[in-house]
Amino acid sequence: MRKLLLSAVVLGLALGFGTGASADPVKKSGTVTYDIDLKVADGAKTANVYLPYPMSDKNQDITDVKVSGNFSSQGVYHDVKTGSYYLMASWDQIKEKPKMTFSFHVDSHYQKGKALKDVQAKAPVDVAPYLASNDYIPADSKHCKDIVKTACKGKKTTLEKARALYDWTIANTYRDPNVKGCGLGDAIRTLTESQGGGKCADISSVFITLCRSAGIPCRDVFGLRTKGADGAITGDFHCWAEFYLPGTGWVQADPADVRKAMLVEKLELKDAATKKHTEFFWNGDDLFHIALNRGEHAAKLMGMQGEAIGYFMYPYAEVDGKGLDYFAPKDFSFAVNFKAD
Repeated sequence: MRKLLLSAVVLGLALGFGTGASADPVKKSGTVTYDIDLKVADGAKTANVYLPYPMSDKNQDITDVKVSGNFSSQGVYHDVKTGSYYLMASWDQIKEKPKMTFSFHVDSHYQKGKALKDVQAKAPVDVAPYLASNDYIPADSKHCKDIVKTACKGKKTTLEKARALYDWTIANTYRDPNVKGCGLGDAIRTLTESQGGGKCADISSVFITLCRSAGIPCRDVFGLRTKGADGAITGDFHCWAEFYLPGTGWVQADPADVRKAMLVEKLELKDAATKKHTEFFWNGDDLFHIALNRGEHAAKLMGMQGEAIGYFMYPYAEVDGKGLDYFAPKDFSFAVNFKAD
């Protein structure tokens, strides 16, 4: 156990995670707080703010949710089309600078998965939506089907195919530090225009698209990754993937973090350290994750008047029906902080 924890700490340092004295490597818990500050122009009349609303599951317990601010109303909703749960706050008549605070306590217990069991059964009906093709996940495109045909040659089982596509994604993408935020999450753009370059949303989308093209249900997880110590985590949003394996269930895979580790450590594919990272991020890991949302791309939630957003992970806001750029602090300022238990 000690050796496993030490490995996680070393890997965390390599990826830029802190290892503060307040962090517990076994039980990771604390309070996440969002502070939202809308900079509206004189004469602005209405505003809506949307935040992913995290849910408890087998990997995390979400409790003590609190919402405050000078909004007119707020509520928690579920979007059937994307599957997203979200908090929506509205200002019906702006009289002062719109502000709100959203906080929750999280006890995160992500860990390395157990031995994978592939029973070669048909996936259940409720995961069938995660086979769909769309503009961001073009699973039915010839380009992706050709990649699957090559990458999965000789592979018979679901597990063999998923692993082959994971390895292919790592080998044929790279982390581009110049990409804004977590990227656009557009698989074809990443593979063609960007020649495999991107960040976590881009690289995860490639893996998810290829899995769906191969008939394997696969989905994005949009979340946060904390340092396990007090401080700002506004820059720690992260996307990873889960594929469905009959006999096991949802299996976590994170090719994007392998590529990040390779960039940080200046590694090549053939290096032994790369192989260790590849195994660490296959079938789960024990780093500090918080899943905010498992939703499909192109979200257009209740009341949104702007274009659908590529993926729903960052806070999103509209003023008088116009969407604000969450990468432009001069228009839309928000901060996310973590306080460890």
